[in-house]
Amino acid sequence: EGEIEMEKDMNQYLSKAEVLIEALPYIQRFNRKIIVIKYGGSAMMNDELKKNVIADAVLLKLVGFKPIIVHGGGKEISRWVNKVGMEARFVNGLRVTDAPTMEIAEMVLNKVNKSLVQMVQELGVKAVGISGKDGGLLKVKKKYSNGEDIGFVGEITEVTPKILYDLLEDFLPIVCPIGMDEDYNTYNINADDAACEIAKAVNAEKLAFLTDIEGVYKDPEDPDTLISELTCEEAHALIEEGFIGGGMLPKLNNCIEAIENGVSRVHILDGRIPHCLLLEIFTNKGIGTAILGSEESRYYHEQ
Repeated sequence: EGEIEMEKDMNQYLSKAEVLIEALPYIQRFNRKIIVIKYGGSAMMNDELKKNVIADAVLLKLVGFKPIIVHGGGKEISRWVNKVGMEARFVNGLRVTDAPTMEIAEMVLNKVNKSLVQMVQELGVKAVGISGKDGGLLKVKKKYSNGEDIGFVGEITEVTPKILYDLLEDFLPIVCPIGMDEDYNTYNINADDAACEIAKAVNAEKLAFLTDIEGVYKDPEDPDTLISELTCEEAHALIEEGFIGGGMLPKLNNCIEAIENGVSRVHILDGRIPHCLLLEIFTNKGIGTAILGSEESRYYHEQ
């Protein structure tokens, strides 16, 4: 009986070793490479998932990647807007950010930013939280929604990534999506857009979106139609054929734009799956949808 137990233990350890060996080519391939992680949605509201995401980012840093986290905080902003008794106004489904809302948004996003820094530090990696104001990282102009004014919402016109390069040598940078226009007014920026523009500016090897969906579906009603890999051409075709709707459309357009501007691979992942980031990056079987440039090789090896 003891022998059976020992064998069981041994198999458990061997499977652990196999996982590490499977990760080795990926660790070698991405050593010193920049990966931008867009973090938001439900994974941000749930403490357990938050710990997982942060642990993943820390692991990536420790095995030689250069992760940058870009975070949102829309749900948290809404909570505080309600808390202070203000009414949220929406135009075309987008929150109108007037001056008092902008003030709250900046406070809340900075609070979220430093809580992420704190979690990374707790795991023994040095993090630095910045917003798009720091080092002139994100320059914006006022964004309109179908010609309508939605307040202090910014569209990024320029990314100055020097501050990120300076930090990446020693720190894990955590970026809060707030920028300034040429008159130094403060604007809130959609975090997906910020992650996309930053990934393009630093020529990231990967851009990973943690979302509340499993990935891209050919048919959103049918969970069996999850697409694990797409080229830009295939993504364009899906959009033109009308398969992509709702919140996925701007995300997918962002992804295509990132690839067309030098990002090697974009991943759309379900942030509600524990350690989705590690599973997608370090295993032969990805779990979300990977979007790749046409010259990028298909890369989940047939087992």
